[in-house]
Amino acid sequence: PLPMPDRPLRAVVVDDERLARRELRALLAAEPVEVVAEAADADAADAVLARLDADGAPPDVLFLDVQMPERTGFDLLDGLAEAGRPMPDVVFVTAYDEHALRAFRVSAVDYLLKPVDPAALAEAVARVAARRAEAPEAPAPTGRLGADDRVFVKDGDRMHLVRIGDVRRFESVGNYTRLHFRSAGGRRERAVVARSLTALEERLDPAVVVRASRSDLVGLGHVVGVDEAASGGLVVRLDDGQAVEFSRRRAQDLRDRLSL
Repeated sequence: PLPMPDRPLRAVVVDDERLARRELRALLAAEPVEVVAEAADADAADAVLARLDADGAPPDVLFLDVQMPERTGFDLLDGLAEAGRPMPDVVFVTAYDEHALRAFRVSAVDYLLKPVDPAALAEAVARVAARRAEAPEAPAPTGRLGADDRVFVKDGDRMHLVRIGDVRRFESVGNYTRLHFRSAGGRRERAVVARSLTALEERLDPAVVVRASRSDLVGLGHVVGVDEAASGGLVVRLDDGQAVEFSRRRAQDLRDRLSL
């Protein structure tokens, strides 16, 4: 059986139909879930999430409709991904089953069809609780993204919900940054964030990443070996087989971090 959370999950409900929001809230009242806010469209949801993040009380899960006026649920997630903002887990709640594949591609926890079956909803809540238990929250200092924060990143028309601590390497690609990570299925994946490496570094907890050079950041938790480089720097071996060279200046920072 899937575990139940040790505290109510904080949820935001997003649906353009008032009756649908009311019915979902009624069903969630029977679950270990606290609905902290609701929104009738993507713009309102964006504002709600920004406010909750600013208050230091982000939701655990977003119950999200797909078809809404002006912007769809996927458009909302696209906007959050482009801004590099951390995201709660997502459970889609919709009347249309043709979006299920795309929901899977953006790493949604579940995809529920209206009218919502209470048993299916309870299972979705339990899945969210299980994911939260596997990656417990750890607040990052000064609003930075810590190891357990997650962001949506793009790979063509696909999207991934990526835990910051699961990223092995952040690679500069012009004004963008390519993330190297493993998917939930264990596959090596690469996806792009629409932010420069320098801008992204400013958002990341320095306890999680270290600068290797002008073009690379490395996830400290994925370093499995360190060798001296002919240049006077260091070559770091990562747990996915990649080797990243640290410049001489950056190598000293790594030595200090790893007590080498």
